[in-house]
Amino acid sequence: MRRGRVRAEAPPPSYAGKIRDRDAAVAAVRAWQRGGKTVVFTNGCFDLLHRGHVRYLDAARALGDTLVVGVNTDASVRAVKGVGRPIVPVAERAEVLAALAAVDLVVHFDEPDPDALITALQPDVLVKGADWAPDQIIGREVVEGRGGVVKSIPLTPGASTSDLIARILERHRPR
Repeated sequence: MRRGRVRAEAPPPSYAGKIRDRDAAVAAVRAWQRGGKTVVFTNGCFDLLHRGHVRYLDAARALGDTLVVGVNTDASVRAVKGVGRPIVPVAERAEVLAALAAVDLVVHFDEPDPDALITALQPDVLVKGADWAPDQIIGREVVEGRGGVVKSIPLTPGASTSDLIARILERHRPR
């Protein structure tokens, strides 16, 4: 192990089962749907989880019976957000998400967008933040094509990871 790096520990059993690979996530979604449950899906980087994320996930969960969260891998975040991101590695981001009561399952994806994951999962409800124009929501055609719905959730003003990073840097810059 390199100095300065901490090896990730296995999540506690109370929520470790919520973190699944793609095949296991697909199987779980199919089982929930066969049982008559409405499966909601959303995705994001979820780097430096904040109150805006928590409120968003809670609102998404309220749109169905189960909430599946797709989280970008580190390589995917770098491709989308640029060098220096993510701050928190994917295993840790997934663990924090899995610990939330609103979240039923967390699955990571390595692609720059979640289209392949949404196609595999076939959720009943697709949710994105209101900063996404309805016609720009990736996976919309897949979900609506099978009779599902796409919803936008208002963002929490003043709550973003980029703002949080800027605030931390401002408060801790050399003076």
